[in-house]
Amino acid sequence: MAAGVALKPGRYVGTAMRRREDARVLRGEARYVDDIELPGMAHVAFVRSPHAHARVGEITIPDDLGPGVLGVWTAADLAGRAKRFPKLTVEDVEVSDDQHPVLAEDEVRYVGQIVAAVVAGSRAEAEDAAELVEVDYEPLDVIVDPRAAPDVMVRWSRSGGAVDEAFARAEHVVGARYGMPRVASVPIEPRGAIVQDDPGEGLLTVWISAQDPHRPLAQLSHILGRPDDTIRVIVPDVGGAFGTKGNLPPEVAALAIAAMDVERPVKWTEDRLENLQTTQQGRGMEADVELALDGEGTILGVRGRIVADLGGWLWPATHIPLHTAGMLMCGAYDIPAAEVQARGALTHKVPTGPYRGAGRPEGNYFVERAVDDAARTLGFDPVELRRRNIVREFPHRSPLGLPYDSGDYERCLDLALETVEPERRADERSLVGTGVALYVERSGGAWESADVTVEPSGRVVVRSSTSPHGQGHDTTFAQIAADRLGIDPGDVVLRFGDSAVVPRGIGTFGSRSTAMGGSALVVALDKIVAKAREIAAHLFDGDADDVVFEDGQLALGGERLSFREVAAAAYTPRMPKGMELGLQASGRFSSDISLSSGAHAAVVEIERATGALSILRYAAVDDAGTIINPLLVHGQTVGGIVQGLGQTLTEEVLHDELGQLRSASLLDYSLPTAAEVPPLRVEEIQTPSPLNPLGAKGAGEGGATGSLAAIANAVADALGGHHVDPPYTSEKLWHALQEVAR
Repeated sequence: MAAGVALKPGRYVGTAMRRREDARVLRGEARYVDDIELPGMAHVAFVRSPHAHARVGEITIPDDLGPGVLGVWTAADLAGRAKRFPKLTVEDVEVSDDQHPVLAEDEVRYVGQIVAAVVAGSRAEAEDAAELVEVDYEPLDVIVDPRAAPDVMVRWSRSGGAVDEAFARAEHVVGARYGMPRVASVPIEPRGAIVQDDPGEGLLTVWISAQDPHRPLAQLSHILGRPDDTIRVIVPDVGGAFGTKGNLPPEVAALAIAAMDVERPVKWTEDRLENLQTTQQGRGMEADVELALDGEGTILGVRGRIVADLGGWLWPATHIPLHTAGMLMCGAYDIPAAEVQARGALTHKVPTGPYRGAGRPEGNYFVERAVDDAARTLGFDPVELRRRNIVREFPHRSPLGLPYDSGDYERCLDLALETVEPERRADERSLVGTGVALYVERSGGAWESADVTVEPSGRVVVRSSTSPHGQGHDTTFAQIAADRLGIDPGDVVLRFGDSAVVPRGIGTFGSRSTAMGGSALVVALDKIVAKAREIAAHLFDGDADDVVFEDGQLALGGERLSFREVAAAAYTPRMPKGMELGLQASGRFSSDISLSSGAHAAVVEIERATGALSILRYAAVDDAGTIINPLLVHGQTVGGIVQGLGQTLTEEVLHDELGQLRSASLLDYSLPTAAEVPPLRVEEIQTPSPLNPLGAKGAGEGGATGSLAAIANAVADALGGHHVDPPYTSEKLWHALQEVAR
C-alpha cells in the first residue's frame, strides 16, 4: 500500500477495543526489572556527589568493607574500558564535547553524579559499604541561573523569510519573556537494570526498564567499545517512561563492567530519591518572543531568543527539546518570516532531556502566550486574532522549514470553544477567565521495521521495532493486522523489546509508534497478502492477479480457501517449486515528520483572598490523523492533559543557590491527584496524513502540549492580561493579584 492512501476503517481499525495487555497487569502477572531474580545475583550501590560542582580528589576505599562486598569501581578502574556517552547531533545544531562520563573523572557537575560503584551480595551490604568510601572534594563555583552561565553546550539558529523587513514595516511589535521551569517525570517504576555476562557465549545480556532496546544497545556498544551483536538488550514490562527512559543510565554502563569483573549478574533499581535527584529532567526554558503585526492583526514575523537550562553534562538527546521548541516557533500560524536563536547553557544541575512533549509544550507555550498578549495589545479578541493568522492550506512549510502535512486548525478551535463554554467575570470573591491555545506537534519521521510470521496454525506473530511502555501497542498493532488479514485479533501475537528477537529500529518516542511502526507493519502485511495470493493461485491452478483476498478468504472463480488453510499449505510440499517455505515477510517504512494538531480551552477561577486556582472546565480537540483505537487515543490525550495540569498547578524542580535539590521527595515535589483534575471534555477530529499508509499522526503528546498554554492564557485572562509563568501556586497568584490591584 503506497504512502498517501490512508487505510480504510474496517472491522477493527477505528474500533474502541479495550487494551488486551491490561488483564495480565491487573492479575499481577506483569514482569518488571525488579521482579527478575537470577542465580547468584549481586547488587550495586553508588557513591554520589553531595556537591553540585567540585573537583574530585583522592578516593579512599577502606580495606574492610564487609564480607559481602565484591568490589568497588571508580573512574580510574574504567580507564580504557568505558568511553563517555556518544555525541549525537541533528541538522545544524552545534553540540559541545561535554558528553556525560560513566563515573566522575576529575569533576562533578551536579548533586548525585556517580563517583564510585560498590557491588555486594545484597543491596543492604552494598549501600552500607558505599557509605564507607571517602571522597576528597574541592568545591567550585556553582551556576544555577542559565542566563548567567558562561558556558554554552548547545547552539542553534535559523531564519526564513524577510524578517528585518517584516519588523521594519510592522505597525505593532509586541514582545515579552516567558519561562517554563524544570519538571521531573516521576514514573511509577523508577529506572533499573540487570546485567549478566556470559564469556563463553561472548554475550552481555541487559534487562532494563527502557523505552526500547535499540538506543540502550547502541549507547552501551559505544561506551564499552564492543560490537552490538555481542550485547542483548531485553526490555520487560515498563512502568512509565515519558521520554526519560530513552537514554541509557550511566549506572547501567557501570553495572556492565562490574558484571564482567565479578562474573555474576548485577542488579540496580533506583529508589525515589535517586529518581528525583539524578534522572534526566524536562523543560527548563525561557524565551524572549517578539511578534510583528500590521494594523489588521496579520502576523508578519516572529523573533525568538530561547535559553535552556541543560544541566552539567549532555546526554545524547539533551539538545533535542531545545531544537524542537525552536522549530515550532511559528505554531499553527501562517507567519511568513521567522528568526530563532537558541542556546543551551551549562548549569550545575542534573542534565535535562526529552520529557513528554520534548520541546513541543515549550515552543507552543512561547508562541501561544505571545499571540494572546498581542491580541490584548492590539485590542483584538484572542480567538479572532488566531483566526486571522491560522494555517488553512496544506501542505504548508513554515519559514523555519517545518513541513505541515494536513490539518483543520480552525475546526479544532471552533469545537474547543463550543465545548468549553467560555466565561469571564470578576466579583469580590474571585476572578474567572478563559484561555484558548492552538498547537502543532511534530511526530513520526525517520524509519521503523516489522517482521511478520504466519504459523501453520494461522496464528500471526508480529515482531515490531517499537516498544510499548503503556501506550497499548499490543492492542493497536493487533487491530491493524487483524483488519488487513481478515482474522481475529486474538490470532495475532505481538513480540516487543528483545534485541535478539525484534528487528532493528529507532524506538518509541516522539509520538511515532503508530505512524512509523504501524506503517512498517502494514508494509510487511501487504507482502504477506501478496504471497498468500501466490500460494492460493498455485492451489487453485490459476493466476495470482486473479485471486481475490477479502475478509480472510482467498477466492478464484467458485473456489475458496481460508487464510488459515493457505497458511497451513505454505509449510507443506504443496508449495510451488522455487517458492520459499513458510509465510513470512519483513517491512520497513520511512517518511518525513507529520504534524498533529489541536485546540485546547480552559476556564479557570482565582480566589482573591488566597490566590487558589481552580480549573472549572476544560476542553480538548485533537487531530492525530487516522485513529486506530479511539479509546487508547482518548486515554493518551487525558494522560497528557493531566501531566500538563501538574506542571501548571504545582510541579517544579527547585534548586538552591548551591545547586542542592529542594524538591527531593514526593513530599516536596507535588504531583496532581484526582482531586485536582477538572471535568475534561475530549474530542477528536481526523485529517489523515498523506505521508503514511495508515494516515496516522502522533497522539501521545498533544495533551501535554496544548494544556500548558491553554491554562496559562486562562490565568492571564483572569488577571486582566498580567503575565505569570507556571506553576500557578496560591502564593504566586496571590502576589500577582496584589500587583494587579496596584
